[in-house]
This record gives sequence, C-alpha cells and structure tokens, in this order.
Amino acid sequence: MLLPHPVLDSLTPEQSAAWHQYFAPEPGGRRPSVEEGIWRRTQDPRNAEQSGWSEDESGRRRVVHYRLHYDLDQTQPMDRLVMAELYLAVSWLAPAAEVAAHRRDLERWLAEGRWRAGDDTDPRWRRGDLYAAITEHDVHPQDERAGRDTPAGFRSIDVTVESVDYTLPRASRNLPWDVLAGGMRVKEQRGAPQYAADLSGLLEHLPFVVEAGCGTSIEAGVQPLHWLHEVYRVTERRGNDLTQGYRFTMAPAQDTLIQELLTGTERKVDDMVAMFRALFQAEPTGAHRTLKALYDAGHAVGPVATHNFDRLFARTGIPEAFMRRYDQRTPHMHYPAGARALLVIGLHADRREVQARARKLGLKVFYLDTEGVTENGVHKEYLIEGAREGDVIVRCEAIPALRRLAELLDVKC
Repeated sequence: MLLPHPVLDSLTPEQSAAWHQYFAPEPGGRRPSVEEGIWRRTQDPRNAEQSGWSEDESGRRRVVHYRLHYDLDQTQPMDRLVMAELYLAVSWLAPAAEVAAHRRDLERWLAEGRWRAGDDTDPRWRRGDLYAAITEHDVHPQDERAGRDTPAGFRSIDVTVESVDYTLPRASRNLPWDVLAGGMRVKEQRGAPQYAADLSGLLEHLPFVVEAGCGTSIEAGVQPLHWLHEVYRVTERRGNDLTQGYRFTMAPAQDTLIQELLTGTERKVDDMVAMFRALFQAEPTGAHRTLKALYDAGHAVGPVATHNFDRLFARTGIPEAFMRRYDQRTPHMHYPAGARALLVIGLHADRREVQARARKLGLKVFYLDTEGVTENGVHKEYLIEGAREGDVIVRCEAIPALRRLAELLDVKC
C-alpha cells in the first residue's frame, strides 16, 4: 500500500480551483480536507436491543476513530486528488478469551495481507507506507485516566493502522475517549408538530435562517452519512435500510473492519475514500441554487448552519457555519437581528441546539423533510426526533418544496 492513494485522476482546472477555494484550511482551524469520524458503542440498558445488553451480558465496548487527509498531487502533468495520510484506531473491551482469540486472528490477517513483522526495537507491522500496531491492556490507559472500572475477566485490545511518520496530537487521540465520557446521546422527546402541504407558512415569518443536514447532499449524489456505518462496520446494517434497530458490532469476532483493511488493504481504502470522492465531484442542486436566489432576494439571512463535509452551500455562494462536532457541544449559532424563522432541511436527530436556540429567541421552526426512506418501493417512516408543538413539518424533497416557495415569493431561480 503506497501513499498518496489516488482518489481522482486528472482533475480539470475548475476542480483544482475549487479545491484551493473550498477545501484549503480556514481561519479558526477548520480543515475541510480532513475527513474524520468517531463511533463509540457500549452496552447499556437503554440500547439493549442494539447492543445485546442484559443482566448477564454487559461491559463490552467498541471505539472507532478515523482521519483521512486529502490533498492535491501536483507531481503529474495534471493535478490529481489523493488521500495523503490515513489513521484508523479500533479499540475493544471484551472478555479476555475473546481478546486472546482476536489477537490470533489479527496475526493471521497480517500474515495473509503480507505485512512485514517488526522487531524488538519497533514491534509494529509494515506494509508499504502503512504501519499496524496491536496493544493489549488489563486496564486501558483511557479507562485509568477517566476512573472507569474494567469488568472482571475483561481485557482491552487496540489496533491502529496509520501512515508512516504520521503524528496525531494528544488532544485528537483523546477525542473519542472524551466523547465516550460524555455518555450516550439522549433522544429528544418528540412533541406534537403541525404538518403542512408546503412552505407557504414561511411567508408570515420572513426572513428565515437555514439549517441543513445531509438531505440536500443526498440529492446531489453524496452517500448518506449512515453509509459510513457499513464501511466502518458500526452495525450489522447492509444496503439502504434504516439505521435504527440494527445491532451494534459488539464482539471482536464480528469485527470485519480490521480484517478487510489488513487482508485487502487497497480495496478497503478505496471504500474509505469513496464518500470524499463523491462529495468532491458533487455539484450544487436546484435546492442550493434556489436557496441562493432566496438569499439574494433577502428572504433568507445569515450563514447556513450545516453539518455536511461537501461545501456545496459555499460553492453556491452562501456562507456556511460548520456545526459538526464529536463532543456533542454544538458551536454557537448566531441569528441575525430580525430573523423570524428557522428552516431545517433534511436533518433528524443531531445538533438540536441550533433549533433550541431558535425557539428560545422566538423564531418559528419549519422542517423540510420526507420523514422516511423508500426501499424496494415501500416507504418507511423515519420521524424527526426533536420536533415540538408549534413547529411545522413539510413532508417533501428539498428541490420541489424550495422552488414552490420561490414561486410564492416571486423569486426567479
């Protein structure tokens, strides 16, 4: 496995310019060229259906943290988009016998994948430009740091695969464990929102601020975020089924992520970079362009509070306020003076503080969401979790609903 790993060959001049304009590091520290994800799965009575928790079966834990650094390779006649650095860490807490069996599996997979064993001075395995390290603990250092007890008869095992010479700051290494210390995400108690056929109710609450989830990105051809659950084997989910209700990967023997990376490295890395390839190639849709027209007309104000990596709003000319964080501390969202409503597009459970602040300021909250997915011709409901009494939900895809709103406001798109 050699780095940099190609993602897109032969970029057009327009694509190279878009990279420099929208994916370069930004003031304040955000780096759109770094894709990062964290999942922590524990056994708890509140997630018993997914985690397998019971009085006799508890204490298991799986933590996954990845970072992929993308860049332009300009050593060829034409620029190409590459994945320059890779970091993946998987940590298990499980019964000691399962950890021992997993260690044997790992060593077998390393041999099958032709990783070269290290020595006493550096025990890591190496394959091309990647290192793999395995560490076992009776008490995990992060549990010791947090004062968490290790269940009797349990051990932990960590597997890290990273680029040669890659350095991750301590704060970044600790991030998934800080997220773990924050506890489970508490589900919102849904209220009794109203339903409407279209967004005509917004006409009485202008101007409005926009918060956007992955709905507009999916319409642009970017994979939904739950697709990453398959790539990183977070649940038993396969295909386009809803995430809710799928069992977590809670035993080392069920974890195929590391097996796939060690035995079929290039193929698995191709899976890992697929979303970034898609979002970089994506183009703004009619929803983005219609929102830009509404902004230009003064009906929409302020930055779009977005949770998406694709920069599609910025590429449309709309300022973005990036909300995605992994410590469940949503950045402060500024609402311009005079804003009277918040329009939430294609966002379900996460980052609810943006909506809570809007209600606190007296803004009317509108949701634009299909509240479900269609699989094999069958529509399955996926209700908006945090909708409250007084909120309005329009069950519709973004493009037709926003175009209809523009017509009502006599805005040309």
